Amino acid sequence: MGTTAVKCKEFLSELNDFLDGSLEPKMYAELQEHLQWCSNCYVVCDTTRKTIQIYKENEIYELPDDLRARLQNAILEKCRTMKAGKAGTGTPDTES
Repeated sequence: MGTTAVKCKEFLSELNDFLDGSLEPKMYAELQEHLQWCSNCYVVCDTTRKTIQIYKENEIYELPDDLRARLQNAILEKCRTMKAGKAGTGTPDTES
């Protein structure tokens, strides 16, 4: 770890400027150093960078069929759970 350890909260607050390249060189270097040892911030930064790149290039990203099916099932299950929760108690087809 470096001498000026940037905390995750500080990194995340500077993420937009970091990705835009609009930081002062010293701050940029400190954030780069943070990414060397913080895997959580690295994943957030990398994912955000890739999302921005895909959006800017207007690429359509095709999901693999198995992932698409799992996502669809998870969304449908979440909707059923939320619907059941909003239905309240005393209805015959919801569990309390």
